[in-house]
Amino acid sequence: MGCLVIGATISFKPETKIMNPYDLFKKTPQSNCGQCGYPACLAFAAAVTKGGEDPGKCPFLDPADPDLARRDGPQLEQLSRQRDLELVEYLKSKIAGLDLAALAAPLGCKATTGDDGQALLFSFLGQRVKLDRNGVLIDGVEPEDPRDQILLYNYVHSRGGAAPAQRDWIGLESLPNTISKVRTLATYCEKPLAALFAAHPPAAVLAAGERLGGRELTASAADLAVIVPVLPRVPLCLHFWAAAPEEGFSAQAKVLFDRRVLDFLDLETLVFAGERLADRLAQLLEQPGRAV
Repeated sequence: MGCLVIGATISFKPETKIMNPYDLFKKTPQSNCGQCGYPACLAFAAAVTKGGEDPGKCPFLDPADPDLARRDGPQLEQLSRQRDLELVEYLKSKIAGLDLAALAAPLGCKATTGDDGQALLFSFLGQRVKLDRNGVLIDGVEPEDPRDQILLYNYVHSRGGAAPAQRDWIGLESLPNTISKVRTLATYCEKPLAALFAAHPPAAVLAAGERLGGRELTASAADLAVIVPVLPRVPLCLHFWAAAPEEGFSAQAKVLFDRRVLDFLDLETLVFAGERLADRLAQLLEQPGRAV
C-alpha cells in the first residue's frame, strides 16, 4: 500500500491568492447583508480569494487596504493549472494498468463495467464519483478544478486497505514530516471551519455534516464533534469549540485523522481534502436548500 507522493510536483495553494478566505472574512462586517451579491460574508470571501471576485463589491471594505490590491498574475495561474493538468494525465497513466475491480473493496468503492471498461463508483464529500482510465466525473460532470482529479486519482493509486476503525484519531502534527503542512491545514481548513461554527448554530453544523454522510461523535470534550467521510476510507473528525468572549477565546476547530490515513492519501492531497471539506460545509450552511 502506498500513495503516489506529489508534494515535490505540485502546490495545492496557488501563489496568486490575495489572502485566505478566513483572513478576508475578518475584514468584512460579518453581517451577511448581501450587498455584495453573495448570501454570506464567508461566501464572498471565498469568491474573492479563490475565484478572483472583485473585493470592491463589498461596500464595507477599505479600497486602500494593500491586502486587497489585485495581483496581476494570470500567467502564474495558467502555469499552475497547466502543471496540475499535466499531473492529472500522469496519474491517469499510473492507474492504467491497475485492476480497478480488484481495488473496489480495499477502497470502499463499487466496481462497474461499461463501454469504457472498468470503473469505480464512490462518494466524495456527498458527491457521486465515477472514475475510470479515461477520466473522472463528479455528479456527472468533469471537475473544473484539476486538483480534485489529482486527489481522487491519488486515492485510487493508493490501492486501499482496511476500513478505519474510527477510534484512533490523531492530529496532523502526529504524522511524519508535517511541520510545513500544519499551518496550511489551519489556514485553509481549521480557521474557516471555526468561522462557520461561530456563525451558525451547532445543530446546523451537525446537519450539514450529516448531509455529507457524517455522524456526531458524542464521546468528545468539544462542544461538537462530527466524523465526516471525505472518501470511503478517509474519514475526518472535526472538533468545534464555541467562542468564550469573557475568557478571550474565539471559536476554534481542530481536524483529526485516522492513524492509518497515509495508506490512502499523501500529505499534499490530505491537506487539500481538508480544504475541500471546509468548502463543502460552507456551501451547505450558507445555502441550506442546495442539493448535495
